[in-house]
Amino acid sequence: MINESLFYAKILLFGEYGIIEDSMGLSIPFNHFQGKFVFPKDSPSESQIRSNKSILKFVSHLKTMQFSGELPCKFNLKKLESDLENGLYFDSSIPQGFGVGSSGALVAALYATYVENPITSEDIMIDDNLNDLKTVLSLMESYFHGKSSGLDPLICYLNLPILIKGKGHLDTVGLPVQNTEGKGAIFLMNSGAPGKTKGMVEIFLERLKEEGFRNMVRNELKKHNDSAVKHFLKGDAAPLFQSVKEISKLFLNNFQPMIPQQFEEIWRKGIETNAYYLKLCGSGGGGFVLGFTQDLEQAQEILKDHSLQVIYKM
Repeated sequence: MINESLFYAKILLFGEYGIIEDSMGLSIPFNHFQGKFVFPKDSPSESQIRSNKSILKFVSHLKTMQFSGELPCKFNLKKLESDLENGLYFDSSIPQGFGVGSSGALVAALYATYVENPITSEDIMIDDNLNDLKTVLSLMESYFHGKSSGLDPLICYLNLPILIKGKGHLDTVGLPVQNTEGKGAIFLMNSGAPGKTKGMVEIFLERLKEEGFRNMVRNELKKHNDSAVKHFLKGDAAPLFQSVKEISKLFLNNFQPMIPQQFEEIWRKGIETNAYYLKLCGSGGGGFVLGFTQDLEQAQEILKDHSLQVIYKM
């Protein structure tokens, strides 16, 4: 039997790009999308065959890493390769390239199902297990993005909110109770096209070589990002939205081409009207963007040409 557990998507509420330079971050599970391992019941479809082949390539990479000693965990390769021969695929509703953890969910599923003696959710607060788990998942996910923090598969694996405290320190955290009757909300908007995480991260790392950009990330972005995390966790709406507005402005003025071109005008309009503020969801360049508003009805009216998916009420 394979592990038929569902592995959910994730959303990085705060910390895009900043966590690379030791800003705080907050990532939460997003149960609207999910994936799990499945064997085809009949003749496999084209999409099932594609999924199987892509996992096969990934496993070949993991096999090389395991034999070279790069991976601090051991896969049951015999079982994994046997299951792949029998058509195993990852049945996922998580859109690829949209910043919500499609590769993270696959990595989490592989680790949970095929690693011998995996670190479990019951073990994570013992010694340094949380960081050890993140390290393993980071090494695995680097196959997809060139460089990975390991955070996405960690969220997908544990299905818990994770607070990144900076300098690699992590902790599980409770979120403020949603105010289902509140006027405020956090929402997603779909750009309609996937982004390329690897390409966006490469652009960012290249820009970090510029002193002005580097100082902006390490000082201004870090200050407002860390403030937003703290105020969100405390449930302090007014200072939270002020911090998010500053983050939105910094992204608009400094993060091209991460902001999808078709969103630039409405991004600016949100800042000018204070009706909502947009920020990146993941690496950008496409996929979803995140929106924060204190008046959802007003935001929906201004953004009526776009479908808003509410993920948190405040």
